Amino acid sequence: MLKKKSLKLDIDWINNIRVNLSAVERRTSTLTKRRTVKKEYQVAWLLRSISLLDLTTLEGDDTLGKVEKLCAKGLSPISSEILNKLNIPYGTIHVGAICVYHDLVAHAKKILNGKLPIAVVSTGFPAGLSSFNTRKNEIVNSIKDGADEIDIVINRSLVLRNEWNKLYNEIRDFKHIAKGKKLKAILGVGDLGTLRNVAKSSLVAMMAGADFIKTSTGKEKTNANLNNSLVMMRMIREFYENTGKKIGFKPAGGISTAKDVLNYLMLMYEELGKAWIDPELFRIGASRLLIDIERQLYHYALGRYATSDKIAIS
Repeated sequence: MLKKKSLKLDIDWINNIRVNLSAVERRTSTLTKRRTVKKEYQVAWLLRSISLLDLTTLEGDDTLGKVEKLCAKGLSPISSEILNKLNIPYGTIHVGAICVYHDLVAHAKKILNGKLPIAVVSTGFPAGLSSFNTRKNEIVNSIKDGADEIDIVINRSLVLRNEWNKLYNEIRDFKHIAKGKKLKAILGVGDLGTLRNVAKSSLVAMMAGADFIKTSTGKEKTNANLNNSLVMMRMIREFYENTGKKIGFKPAGGISTAKDVLNYLMLMYEELGKAWIDPELFRIGASRLLIDIERQLYHYALGRYATSDKIAIS
């Protein structure tokens, strides 16, 4: 894979972006209306989706104990009972990463001991309105504490004011400070007003060197949905066709059922191809999604649904 260094900001490319809302809605409606994959094919897709999860806890009551449970679940996301029924060796399936606030990075690092990547939300999460120096220092400190991936939030007001140079420079600076760590740029799509702004900010983030573009913090009124995800995927495809650089995608916020994640997998597969169905290029930010995935796998393997106490993360 090519290294994702920043490219020169191309204002003409940005200004020429157009988004047809009706066409977007027609395209995504084909996913929700069609019959989904069934039986062993669904199992295969759901198992794959587990490897794409950024298993997340971003609440005010997060504790060391809660993070310990999250790390344990990330390393062993499916019960041995289900794995035995599916003839899958124990320990072969794990999530893509554990995602936490900065003050819990060091503890997660101690628990995981390099077995899973640790992602941290940074740069004034969730609003992105802290001073620039504060946001820069957050990245530096999180890397010192052991973070492998940095999920930055952009200043959405720069998008609303069409200040593309300032947005580009901020993300480019964050990329430089991250010193080669995977950088995921959270756009906060619910705050951007239009899908055209979603497309433009996606392109600017990729030009500035982001390794991933991510829909949301999970704290906005509107988070990931199929419409804004399609627009971002199409920009990733356009960027790849023009530059040869593969950029990752991370929908986050509100994806809580197995049916939801299957729709995102199908959309990603159809829009960007098999190469993108990989943790290096596709992550799904979620906290409770794994519970429903395991519930569906339990039903397939054992012929009945498990009670929530058997599979709950905490």
